[in-house]
Amino acid sequence: MSGRTRLALCAAAATLAASCALLPLVSPASWILQAILMLAVQSGVGAVARRVPLARPLTVAAQALATLMLLTLVFARGQAFAGLFPGPEAFRHLAELLREGADDVGRYAIPAPQTDGIRLMLVGGVLVIGLIVDTLAVTFRSAAPAGLPLLAVYSVAAGLSDGGTGWWWFLIAAAGYLVLLLAEGRDRLSQWGRVFSGAPRAGDGEQGGATAPVRTGRRIGALALGIALVVPLALPAMQGGLLGGTGTGVGSGSGNGGTISAVNPLVSLRDSLNVDEDHTVITLRTDTSDTSNLYLRILSLDDFDGTTWKPSQRHIVSVPDPLPAPLGLDGGVKRTEITTTISAADSYVQDWLPMPYPPSAVRIKGSWRYEPVGMTLVGDHKQTTRGLTYEVKSLQVRPTAEQLATAPEPSAALRREYTKVPKSLPADVASTARRVTEGATNHYEQAVELQDWFALDGGFQYDTQVEAGSGPRAISRFLKDKRGFCVHYSFAMAAMARTLGIPARVAVGFAPGTLQSDGTVAVGLKDAHAWPELYFEGVGWTRFEPTPTRGSVPAYTQSDTPGTSLPEQTAPSQDASTAPSAAPSANQSCPPELRRLQECGGPSAQAGQAQGDGGPKWYAVLGWTLGGLLVLALPLSPLLWRRRMRAVRLGAHGRGEADAGPHILAVWQELGDTAWDFGILPDESQTPRRAAARIVRLGRLDEVAAASAHRLADAVEQVLYAPRPRPVAGLAEDVRRVAGGLRDTSSRRTRLRAALAPRSMARVVWTASARWNALGSRVSARVAAARTTLRGPSEQQGSGDGAGASG
Repeated sequence: MSGRTRLALCAAAATLAASCALLPLVSPASWILQAILMLAVQSGVGAVARRVPLARPLTVAAQALATLMLLTLVFARGQAFAGLFPGPEAFRHLAELLREGADDVGRYAIPAPQTDGIRLMLVGGVLVIGLIVDTLAVTFRSAAPAGLPLLAVYSVAAGLSDGGTGWWWFLIAAAGYLVLLLAEGRDRLSQWGRVFSGAPRAGDGEQGGATAPVRTGRRIGALALGIALVVPLALPAMQGGLLGGTGTGVGSGSGNGGTISAVNPLVSLRDSLNVDEDHTVITLRTDTSDTSNLYLRILSLDDFDGTTWKPSQRHIVSVPDPLPAPLGLDGGVKRTEITTTISAADSYVQDWLPMPYPPSAVRIKGSWRYEPVGMTLVGDHKQTTRGLTYEVKSLQVRPTAEQLATAPEPSAALRREYTKVPKSLPADVASTARRVTEGATNHYEQAVELQDWFALDGGFQYDTQVEAGSGPRAISRFLKDKRGFCVHYSFAMAAMARTLGIPARVAVGFAPGTLQSDGTVAVGLKDAHAWPELYFEGVGWTRFEPTPTRGSVPAYTQSDTPGTSLPEQTAPSQDASTAPSAAPSANQSCPPELRRLQECGGPSAQAGQAQGDGGPKWYAVLGWTLGGLLVLALPLSPLLWRRRMRAVRLGAHGRGEADAGPHILAVWQELGDTAWDFGILPDESQTPRRAAARIVRLGRLDEVAAASAHRLADAVEQVLYAPRPRPVAGLAEDVRRVAGGLRDTSSRRTRLRAALAPRSMARVVWTASARWNALGSRVSARVAAARTTLRGPSEQQGSGDGAGASG
């Protein structure tokens, strides 16, 4: 292996070693496999470009182009030409993914889910760092500055990780950098020839002094690495990071002050819904007979930035007893106080306390603080819900549809805070909200129309396998695809409500659990839920349920009220036809509750198949097949080319005496190229006899293979010097015999190099260069001839005039 090839491998290994520090940031860490494969291709392109050789800027450009094509193939295949070549659409898609990835980084706690945006940032970042390291260390042969991009990777990982990265990640990254430095040092020493360092030790021969600098470098590297690991233990720890920890964020001390910025609980909601086995995390017992509306609320998300919903930073105080009355609730709304005893399992560890909303009193042990705006409790000084039993008194508020429909406008301050919509929100979100609620006369009717559109009439399907999505267009994509789970429905309805001027936020917690035979209610992981809360003056924050098949529809959204256009859901519509239909509509033939549970009959399977697109087009399949074959053929092209050339040269060319000369020369050229593939460079200045002797000596051939090589040399001399060369049989077998002898005396690495990356491939470049020069010469000759032809008549006429004048 050449020194530069070894250096390229060490540069790629150092990049991957530093990138390992990013593994704890994302779960799952399967992105590293893509990064390894793509980094290998990037390094291979650089090795081939330097082997040609190309100029240094062209080598870097070739690697950058290959990197861009790889990223396009993986992340923007649908927007690229032939799935590989990026165009304007592909660049826009990659830029959109990067924006979404940046939003996801600020949105999720560690470890974050592997969204497409985050995966592009990780894989693309590793490839960019790998290109910089390869350029510095291999192309420009300066490995020391390559430590700066490697340090940048580790610093990003250390800054984003919870509490900093472990010492082992630093050890791996530092070891990769030291290996890179040692590889460069070895390459530089090899350029000076054999290095001696004093007298060799007994039994070491010449090798003792030659390897001394390498051993010294390893010792220095190990010492430096040990110091780097031990010294920080004696220094003060640096807390925090770019995103801070994943704890509660409660201010220190036990006073009444402090602020809190909650970690978004939506990070694990999708994972909870998709667990294989539903584990009970909460058991509760309540004194109400109706548990269908017993939602356990954890916290509210009231900060909408156009990308996602998240909790605002709020002031926290000591837990009051009793708790203050909920905002906006007046005395005219019917309510009942219930008592619920809640027991959390040992496996359920949460900083925020699940409670029915709105709570009026809480009896709980431990260190807890109260956030007044959301009416939630949060643990202080690492207090969690693990194994905790507590009692909550809460209000079951039962407003009527009329009270909601006639609710006055809220205060200007509340409306200003909870109807804020950023400019980045796509316009189709607001236009869809206006279209769905067309004809509604008040905010209540608009809210019910939105709820029923999502849950009943809009054609939405509940699907927990859909990614949560992020970015400014996440809500637009959901409204178009109409597939998702509670996060999509609650986010979309709350955003659309704000565009209509309705104060809205999103609540996160658990939907009503399952009633057990002993009277308790079991709440499992699959009951994790999110729902929108809309504010109505006189009632307060009011729950709505747009997610189909989940939770329960509030009673105040199901009955008709005076002055509204909402239908009575318990009675069939008078506009519905009683005549049978060949294809009954789900909206006419199915009760609303069954439609909400998605248990109505849909179109037949044949109809669904007819509406489909029939799968991928034949030309797309053909294109991908050809592309896959091309990708497989590229690494094997040198092997295939050498096999083809060998078959042509050693074929049955010499059937007659007239063809003996070309056949012998072709066989001799194949012998030279075979020796070249095994590391014996051709020397055109030597005679055939001396060239054969050189191949025998350097290739350490046995007597049989040596005799074959000399027979070939004699046949070539006959062609070159004899008046009439005689044909010689068995020359092809002689070449194969010599090739077998070279394989027997070569190492495994040399044999693989000769088969997969033969050195004689340089003849392809030489041939192409010669043909290009010949083409240029022919074009120049034809241009000169054309100019001569065009000048001929005028020159002849001029010469004739001159002759006449002289006469």
